[in-house]
Amino acid sequence: MNNSATEKFDELIKIIKRLQAPDGCPWDREQTNASLLPFFLEEVYEVIESVDNENWPELKEELGDILLHVVFQAVLAEKNGHFSINDSLDHVNEKLVRRHPHVFGDAKADEAFQAKQNWEAEKHKEKNRKSRLDGVPKTLPALIRAQRLQQKASYAGFDWNEVEQVWDKIHEEIQELKEAQSENTKEHIAEEIGDVLFSVVNLARFLDIPAEDALRKTNKKFTDRFARVEEELKKRGKTVEESNLEEMDDIWNEVKQNT
Repeated sequence: MNNSATEKFDELIKIIKRLQAPDGCPWDREQTNASLLPFFLEEVYEVIESVDNENWPELKEELGDILLHVVFQAVLAEKNGHFSINDSLDHVNEKLVRRHPHVFGDAKADEAFQAKQNWEAEKHKEKNRKSRLDGVPKTLPALIRAQRLQQKASYAGFDWNEVEQVWDKIHEEIQELKEAQSENTKEHIAEEIGDVLFSVVNLARFLDIPAEDALRKTNKKFTDRFARVEEELKKRGKTVEESNLEEMDDIWNEVKQNT
């Protein structure tokens, strides 16, 4: 961080502390570490959206909002006698050096996978965890959590060697889902759908594709195309309810060819 950035960071801390002062902002003074979480989560998703859209001016703004929340959380923690922002900075600086022995020490890591293996191994020892899968938040969106669990298992050596083995597993799980459907037991069907989704996420991981990002972009593509179907029907003087599947599917295919 250069001097200018350091000064601006210090200024942000001072502004938030001023807002927290007795004669500061009533809303800011009422906030707690817990009450800020929904707003923080919203800002994170806005960062994701700006990156998806490659909207760099918007990303610049959203990253500032993230910094605001990080400092706000730290100021509240300091106010309640827990820790200060300096403690957080000391911790992350020390951690980054310790978990990159291939950069700051004598360990070797010629590839990104080896570097991440080093990171996960150091983290496992530091946290004194029982399982290599511990530490993945249960509140993460299911696709993200599935991929993180699979990554951790892979760094521990539990992984396929070839992508065809991943495909074989997908086909196996789909066949099991078909069999479950024929039994017409909803609980078993739900279990097998979960297994199919998990195996598809594993393929995404194996191919180095974030499954959550891929599905989010497909959701956007679907909503954009469906909106264009609705627009075309409106031009024809019809609503969705007044149209049949065949007509909508024909429009959908036209839209698909042009996007």
